[in-house]
Amino acid sequence: MIVRLAYGEGTLPVELPDDRTTVIEPRHQPGLPDERRAVWEALERPIAAPPLREWIKPGMRICILFTDITRATPNHRLIPWLLEYLSFVPKEQIILLNQTGTHRPNTRSELERMLTPDVVSRYRVVNHECENESDLVYLGRLSSGTPLWINRHAVEADLRIVTGFIEPHFFAGFSGGPKGIMPGVAGLRTIMGNHGARNIGDPRATFGVLEGNPIWEEIREAALRVGPSFLLNVTLNEQRQITGVFAGDLIRAHREGCAFVKASAMYRCSAPFDVVVTTNSGYPLDLNLYQGVKGMSAGARILKPGGTLILAAECREGVPAGSPLDRLLRRVREPAEILQLLATPGFEHPEQWQAHIQALVQQRARVLLYSSLPDNVVRAAHLEPCYDISGAVRQALAQATSDARVAALPQGPLSIPYLEGSN
Repeated sequence: MIVRLAYGEGTLPVELPDDRTTVIEPRHQPGLPDERRAVWEALERPIAAPPLREWIKPGMRICILFTDITRATPNHRLIPWLLEYLSFVPKEQIILLNQTGTHRPNTRSELERMLTPDVVSRYRVVNHECENESDLVYLGRLSSGTPLWINRHAVEADLRIVTGFIEPHFFAGFSGGPKGIMPGVAGLRTIMGNHGARNIGDPRATFGVLEGNPIWEEIREAALRVGPSFLLNVTLNEQRQITGVFAGDLIRAHREGCAFVKASAMYRCSAPFDVVVTTNSGYPLDLNLYQGVKGMSAGARILKPGGTLILAAECREGVPAGSPLDRLLRRVREPAEILQLLATPGFEHPEQWQAHIQALVQQRARVLLYSSLPDNVVRAAHLEPCYDISGAVRQALAQATSDARVAALPQGPLSIPYLEGSN
C-alpha cells in the first residue's frame, strides 16, 4: 500500500506491506461550514462565562495572546475575526503578544504571514522573550516552589484573551487552554521548573492526561494566578479546517475542547508493533527537530521494546543549530548520558525536556530520521539518517519475526495511539 506521510508543506508517499500495516489517522471531523460565524457565536455564547463584549469596560487594556509559527493555529483567520468582533475597542488599548515560550522570536515577515499584514500594521504586536527579564513580572512561588515569572504585557492587561488550538500534547496532556500563558508567555526559570526532569519523568505527564499530571496542574495554577482570562481555542482536522470553537472560561472551555479532541484523535491498540513510521504532522509542526520529538513520542507509545521507529520530519530550520537542545545533544556521546546528566543534582539546561524524552524513546528503540538535515547533523543528534523509508521498513521486518507488524501515523501527533490498559 502507498501511505502519504505529512512532510513539510506536502506529503511523502511511502510503500508499506499491505498484509501487516495498520494506518492510524485522526477520525475525520468535517470543517465548520462558516468558520467566522462559529467564532463570533462562540464569543457571544461562551462556555461558563458571559459574552466577551460584557467583559470589556471603557479604557480597559486588552492583551491577545496568540500561538507562534511552530503551531498550526489558523491565526490568519482567527485573529482578524477576533479583532473585528472587538472593533468597538480603540486599537491603542489592544496588544498582541506572541506565545513563543522558549522558542525564537518570529520575524516581521513571519508575523505578517501568521496574522496578516493588515493586523501587523494596525496593531502593536510583540514577541515574548523568556530571557528578557525587563519584560517579566514576578508573581510569587507556585505550590511546587517554582518561581512564577510572566510577561508584563499579559500581567498588566485588564483582560487576557488566550487564543490557540487544542491537540494531544506529549507531556502536558493537551495543548491550548492555560498553556497559552504558561509556558506561552512565562519566564525561562518558570518554564524550567515546570518542565524539569522530575515532572517530565512522571508517568502521568503524557498525551491525553490532565488530572494528576504534575505539568498540567502547575500550568493551570500559574495561569489562574495571572488574573481573568477569556479563552478562544479551536480544533482542527487534517486539512487545518476548524472543526470546533471553544470559548469562555479558561479551564472549563478548554476541558470541553479536550474531550472533543480525545474522541477523534486517540486510538486504542491491542498490541505493540515491531516497526512504527511516524511524522510531526508536516509544516509548521516539523520545522525543526526540537518539535519533531513530539512525533517520535507519539509513535513510541505503541512500539515493542527493541523495535524500530522511523520519523519523517523535514526540519528545514535544523535542530535548530546552536539552540540549547543542539548544544545539549552535542555535549554527550550517547542518549543514555543525557539521562545521567538529568539525574545529577542541580543540573539544568534549557530545552532539556526534548532531549529527555528523546533519550527515553531511544532507551527502548532504534530511531531513524528521514529529513532534509545533513548526515552529520542527524548523527550529532544521536539519530540514524534514513534515506528510504520503505527500504528501512523492509530491512527492519526482515530482521524481526515472521509475524512482525508495522504501524504508520501519517499525521504524527494529531493521532495518538495507546495500548489497551493505558490511558
